[in-house]
Amino acid sequence: MPAVDKLLLEEALQDSPQTRSLLSVFEEDAGTLTDYTNQLLQAMQRVYGAQNEMCLATQQLSKQLLAYEKQNFALGKGDEEVISTLHYFSKVVDELNVLHTELAKQLADTMVLPIIQFREKDLTEVSTLKDLFGLASHEHDLSMAKYSRLPKKKENEKVKTEVGKEVAAARRKQHLSSLQYYCALNALQYRKRMAMMEPMIGFAHGQINFFKKGAEMFSKHMDSFLSSVADMVQSIQVELEAEAEKMRVSQQEFLSVDESVYTPDSDVAAPQINRNLIQKAGYLNLRNKTGLVTTTWERLYFFTQGGNLMCQPRGAVAGGLIQDLDNCSVMAVDCEDRRYCFQITTPNGKSGIILQAESRKENEEWICAINNISRQIYLTDNPEAVAIKLNQTALQAVTPITSFGKKQESSCPSQNLKNSEMENENDKIVPNATASLPEAEELIAPGTPIQFDIVLPATEFLDQNRGSRRTNPFGETEDESFPEAEDSLLQQMFIVRFLGSMAVKTDSTTEVIYEAMRQVLAARAIHNIFRMTESHLMVTSQSLRLIDPQTQVSRANFELTSVTQFAAHQENKRLVGFVIRIPESTGEESLSTYIFESNSEGEKICYAINLGKEIIAVQKAH
Repeated sequence: MPAVDKLLLEEALQDSPQTRSLLSVFEEDAGTLTDYTNQLLQAMQRVYGAQNEMCLATQQLSKQLLAYEKQNFALGKGDEEVISTLHYFSKVVDELNVLHTELAKQLADTMVLPIIQFREKDLTEVSTLKDLFGLASHEHDLSMAKYSRLPKKKENEKVKTEVGKEVAAARRKQHLSSLQYYCALNALQYRKRMAMMEPMIGFAHGQINFFKKGAEMFSKHMDSFLSSVADMVQSIQVELEAEAEKMRVSQQEFLSVDESVYTPDSDVAAPQINRNLIQKAGYLNLRNKTGLVTTTWERLYFFTQGGNLMCQPRGAVAGGLIQDLDNCSVMAVDCEDRRYCFQITTPNGKSGIILQAESRKENEEWICAINNISRQIYLTDNPEAVAIKLNQTALQAVTPITSFGKKQESSCPSQNLKNSEMENENDKIVPNATASLPEAEELIAPGTPIQFDIVLPATEFLDQNRGSRRTNPFGETEDESFPEAEDSLLQQMFIVRFLGSMAVKTDSTTEVIYEAMRQVLAARAIHNIFRMTESHLMVTSQSLRLIDPQTQVSRANFELTSVTQFAAHQENKRLVGFVIRIPESTGEESLSTYIFESNSEGEKICYAINLGKEIIAVQKAH
C-alpha cells in the first residue's frame, strides 16, 4: 500500500501559513470524500432497494401463478397442463424468493451498514473537530489582539498578568484542538480506503453465495425444462424464417410496380378527377412572404374540417386554422413560374393564401373541394348531390389567369344550394365506405385534432339556407353590443388564457373534461406550444362571453343553455373547462370542450356558471 500524506503534529502549535495551506488541502479532500460517500451510499441503497423489491416481486409472482387455477376462464378447457406447469413455476419462484431474501439481508449488513457507519462516525467526527478548531483559532486571535493593545504603564501589571494567562489558555486550547483535528485528518486517509473496499467485499460475497446456492438448487431440475424451451424457440425460428421469406417476396412484388406510382404527375394527359369532394387532405406548398419582393415555399399537410382549411406540420398531433373557407373564392393562378398553383380569396375581395399542388389531379380536386366547401355544402343534408351541380363552377375556376380582367371573367354567379339539393334528390351519391365509430366507452375519438387558437365549431354559425354568412371566429361579431348583459342578474368577469379545444363524443360526465385537459396539456408540452390567448371571460345569466382585453371586442359567445358540463381540475385548481352542445342544421348535435387557465381558482368560474344556470331555471319556472 503506498504511503499517504500527513499533517505534521509538531507544527500545530506554530500554526504557520504553510501549515494552514496544507491543512486546506486536507479539508478539501475531506469535503470531496464526504460528497462522494453520500453519492456512493445512494447507489448502494438503490441496489439494496432493488433487491428488496425483487423479494416482494417474486413473492407476488408466485401468488399470481397459483391464482391462474382459480380464474373462471370462459375458454379454459384443456388448461390442466398449463395449471400444472404454473404450479411448478410457483414452487421454483418461492425457492428463488428465499435466496433473494437472504441476499437482501447480506447486502444490508455487509454493504450498506459499513458505509453508513463510516459517514456517521468518521466523517462526522472530522466535521465536528473542524468546527472546534475554528472556534479555538478565533478565540486565540481575539486574546492576542487584546494582549497586543496593553499599554506600557507599570500600574497595569495585574491586567497584563490576566491577559497573559488568557492568551496562554487560548493558545493551549487551540493547540489541543489542532492536534485532535490533525490526527483525525491523518487517520481519515487510511479509513477512507477501508471504507471504500469493505462494502464491496460484502457485496461480492453476497452475490457469490446467491449464485452458488442458485446453481446447486436449479442446475439439475431445470435442464429438461430448458431443453423443451429451446425446442420451442427453434420451432418459432423456423416460422420466422418462413414469414421473412414471404415478406421478401411481397416486397419484391410491391417494388416491381409501374414507375407511375412514384411519379407525381404521371396521368397529366387525362387524370381521373373527383369533382364532388366536400373534404380533402394532402400535402401542399404554402407561399410565404419574407420581404417586399422575396417569398419562400413550405411543404405542409393541409386538410379541411367543416368550413375551415387546417394545416398540420409534420410530426404535430394537432392542426391549426389557416383559412375560413365559407363564402371565399378559389381559382388557379400563375405564380413565380410554378405549376399547379391556386389562390384562395376572402369574401371581402382581399387576396388570401397561395398554394401549390404536386399534380394536375390534386390541383383540380383541391379547387373543386374548396369551391364546394365555400358554398357551405357540408351543412346540407345531401352534400354529394349538391356538389354535382357545382362542377361547372369548379371547372371554370381551374383555368389559369394572369390578369385582373381575366379573373373577373372567370368568376361565376353563386347558385342556390337549396334548389340544387332538391333537384338532385334522386341522384344522391352513396359513399363507398362508412366511417367506423370508435368504441362506445371512449370519451374522445382517437386522433381528434386539437385547436390551440380560439375557433368556434361550424355548427355555431347560421345555416347557409337562411342567406347569412358565417361569423369569423377571430374577428368582431356583426353585432358588437350585447343588450342582454345590461339586464342580466349575474355579471362576473374572470381573466383566462385559452389552452385548446377539441371535439368530444359525450357530455354525460365531467371525465370528458379531465381527459381533454390531459390531451391538450400533453400536446402543448410535446410540441413546445407556450403561446396562449388571454381573454376576459364574462359570465352572465344568459351566456359566456370571451372578450379581447385590449379592444373589448367579443371573441366568442356561448349561450349558457348550451353549456352541458363544466368542471375545474382536481389538482391544478387554475384549470377549468366546459362542454358546449349545439344543434347543427342537419338535425344532429356537436360537442366541443374548451379548456382554459384562470388567474383565480377554476371553482369560482364553475360556481358562477352554476349560478347562472340556476337563475335560468328560476326564470323558466316563473
